[in-house]
Amino acid sequence: MLEEQVKTALNNVRPSLQADGGDVEFVSISEDGTVSVKLTGACGGCPMAQMTLKMGIENYLKKEVPQVSAVVGV
Repeated sequence: MLEEQVKTALNNVRPSLQADGGDVEFVSISEDGTVSVKLTGACGGCPMAQMTLKMGIENYLKKEVPQVSAVVGV
């Protein structure tokens, strides 16, 4: 259920990333609530990718799914 909540939240973020030529893929979620994602497309090589990951995706996921403790890129 937690994984589905995270995937749903990522689907809500996806259009913003796609508008800039990028995307995000869910990889996994650990027992401690750390979500692993892969930034693809333009986001994969963007110098601002880490900021997008932490300030955008992580903040949104924490708000939508309180069990999320962190988001990391793989």
